[in-house]
Amino acid sequence: MRKHDFAFWSFMAMTGLAGATTVLNVTRTYSATTDNSEIYRQLDLFGDVLERVRSDYVDKPNDQQLIETAINGMLSALDPHSAYLSPKSFRDMQVQTRGEFGGLGIEVTMDQDTKFIKVVSPIDETPAAKAGLQANDLISALDGDQIAGLTLEQAVEKMRGPVNTPITLTVIRKGRDEPFEMKIVRDVIRINAVRSKTEAAGEIGYVKISTFNEQTHSNLVRQVEAMKKDGAGKKIKGFIVDLRNNPGGLLDQAVAVSDDFLDRGAIVLTKGRNLEETDRKNATTGDITDGKPIVVLVNGGSASASEIVAGALQDHKRAIVVGTRSFGKGSVQTIIPLGQNGAIRLTTARYYTPSGRSIQAKGIVPDVLVEQDLPDELKGKEKPRGEASLRGHLKVEGEEATGSSSYVPRETDKDTQLQWAIKHLLKAEAPAAGTTKAN
Repeated sequence: MRKHDFAFWSFMAMTGLAGATTVLNVTRTYSATTDNSEIYRQLDLFGDVLERVRSDYVDKPNDQQLIETAINGMLSALDPHSAYLSPKSFRDMQVQTRGEFGGLGIEVTMDQDTKFIKVVSPIDETPAAKAGLQANDLISALDGDQIAGLTLEQAVEKMRGPVNTPITLTVIRKGRDEPFEMKIVRDVIRINAVRSKTEAAGEIGYVKISTFNEQTHSNLVRQVEAMKKDGAGKKIKGFIVDLRNNPGGLLDQAVAVSDDFLDRGAIVLTKGRNLEETDRKNATTGDITDGKPIVVLVNGGSASASEIVAGALQDHKRAIVVGTRSFGKGSVQTIIPLGQNGAIRLTTARYYTPSGRSIQAKGIVPDVLVEQDLPDELKGKEKPRGEASLRGHLKVEGEEATGSSSYVPRETDKDTQLQWAIKHLLKAEAPAAGTTKAN
């Protein structure tokens, strides 16, 4: 794929493993030093406490759970984003980052009245849609086993499985007197991280990036090319890149997406604990929008990888960033596998925009502040949250700032941030770059 870069995460993972090995070797060789003597004294204390819990606690504890909780406590005490991943959590994370899995292709929730699985929507062109599953259907059993008593996560895990394997759903549908069975064969389901459409009678191209998984860059390129080839695409005046409520994801995908809109210059700088861990990612020639104007939308739910993209395009003045202050997560987490024991997610670096700005606990400040009015039921209830409000977050020099509202209305005509972007790109009367409140 053009401009695709997976090397960074591999590099970071190897760096983390090498660092861990170095620490282990130093500990073994110089265990008589003062610092390491103190470490071993603390490990002896942990062992004493563990044995006392195992022998004297009122109920027999689960040894594995005790150790996993202790490890997670150690990591989570470092910062809000470092954590231990159990084997199951590690597998779930890999599914999310790959953006594809063997399954049926339905969005589901737990029906609170019946405790059955409720179909929110079947995904187009998936086995569920082709089999005729409909929104609001209730699934009461899987392969004859009742769902009652399972959590939503357990039911979803049962519906996923190897490609080309069948599963029989017992379905309850409004308008039918009796439940009926539906046999569906699992297939590869791809999580669509990018959705696109045109606005203003085809004059504005709109792309919504909801996450940064392994499919994001390729999906973005494909959908932008499709809009350009479409009949209406010939009159596209500009593009809106909607990063609102995008929690982030893979760093290499943030780099690739930024590169899609840039011809040259730095995209992101990462600085680790040691000088040799400093890295810089640069753009290469090629702009998928052919230089058309871009507006990037951000809000308090835009974090991590989405802030990298917004910051890179803002620093290079390639786009106008519109909305409210982003979340402010400016750190890099490396996933370090532990074999059959899962993995650890460890904060290993901080990242900076091309101009050297740290986003950590500060966020991206938009070029144009456009606040979204809240509906009456949310007024006074929604509390803006950002990295700076998280306990144990990495501290930074200078003033920290909490994020902003993450509310986005479903109705396009009520979306003041989107409407501002459309008007700006159509060259209609719109506020100049600065601080503005749209009503």
